[in-house]
Amino acid sequence: MAEIKVPELAESITEGTIAQWLKKKGDQVQKGEYLVELETDKVNVEIISDFSGTLTELKFSEGDTVKVGDTIAIVSEEGQEGTKPNTSTEESKPESKTEPPRQEEHKSEEKAVEQITSENTSEHAKHRTIASPAARKLAREKGIELSEVSVKDPLGRVRKQDIESYQINGGAESKSVQPPKPSFQTENTETKNVVRERMSRRRQTIAKRLVEVQQTAAMLTTFNEVDMTEVLNLRKKRKDKFFEEHDVRLGFMSFFTKAVVAALKKYPYLNAEIQGEELLVKKFYDIGIAVAAEEGLVVPVVREADRKSFAEIEKDISDLAEKARTNKLSLKDLQGGTFTITNGGVFGSLLSTPILNGPQVGILGMHKIQLRPVAIDQERMENRPMMYIALSYDHRIVDGKGAVSFLAKVKELLEDPDSLLLEG
Repeated sequence: MAEIKVPELAESITEGTIAQWLKKKGDQVQKGEYLVELETDKVNVEIISDFSGTLTELKFSEGDTVKVGDTIAIVSEEGQEGTKPNTSTEESKPESKTEPPRQEEHKSEEKAVEQITSENTSEHAKHRTIASPAARKLAREKGIELSEVSVKDPLGRVRKQDIESYQINGGAESKSVQPPKPSFQTENTETKNVVRERMSRRRQTIAKRLVEVQQTAAMLTTFNEVDMTEVLNLRKKRKDKFFEEHDVRLGFMSFFTKAVVAALKKYPYLNAEIQGEELLVKKFYDIGIAVAAEEGLVVPVVREADRKSFAEIEKDISDLAEKARTNKLSLKDLQGGTFTITNGGVFGSLLSTPILNGPQVGILGMHKIQLRPVAIDQERMENRPMMYIALSYDHRIVDGKGAVSFLAKVKELLEDPDSLLLEG
């Protein structure tokens, strides 16, 4: 018998959720064949089998949380009958009839998850109480039901301090706090047409990180507007030749990426992050580009954007966007950005206040280009293609003067795109 374990994924990822089993119990599998799709905080990962044989046991169901190193399946290897009479022989026969449910229950107990049978595993996953590992461990030791503990976390997660508070109050606080809990579901939902959906792990992570940023950063947004006339003219003039030479379209993102990098060099604190009581000012420019994927927003990174031509930037963005649409982004594609650009204009957004992508301290929001009357001088008005741009920044690091000046620099460069030294 061979065990299929959750492999090391990345330094920052220690667990994931079984999104989909690609093979069923009893199926034949080949070495290198995909067995299961694992949903992590950042990307979905497909785990392969290191062995050929028969898939004799699935130790977790879809929706279950597994950790790196957990055994998730058993494969009976081909041509290795001699291994079956070993210590696994006594276990394998009864397991096929009665053991799997008990094993799953024991695993659930070890993870402080409510006991469930194999028949209702999927249904239970939808209603499982969300809690930190420390809270689950303490609750298990003290015999406390997680569902009875009052929750102060904005994401509805039970924390260790909630368990301790519950103990101090002798469980009394649960009675006063528990009734409001159904406020997330209106009282008359039974008579209304509603659909209850389980949040994906990625959506939970997005929600958690956005709330964390708002709770830790002194976030502020400043605005400006850009006359896009010159960019549009230059793009119209060069786009055909650009495509012929580089086999990629000349879009707006390369202009904005180049302008942002130039502005970051002049205002470096927007390319920094806080680490304890120190500022880490980065002298490299890895620009995150927000992309709307089916399962939620992702921010793949264009590496060393300061060293790349317009064509290289456009190719990188095109490749990353395609990976996002087909759910093929790797962890490497998403890690290490120093500043982010998001374009709500593609969806028609006229103005927004983008939220920081922590631990970064700056994010630029692009918006819809709209013809608006602009005063050219004291006597003339013209309709110009205008775009509002927004810079959200962490006021703990960046003062208002620096933020406004940064945005003014971006505006200046975009209104004179020749200054960006367009090459290819």
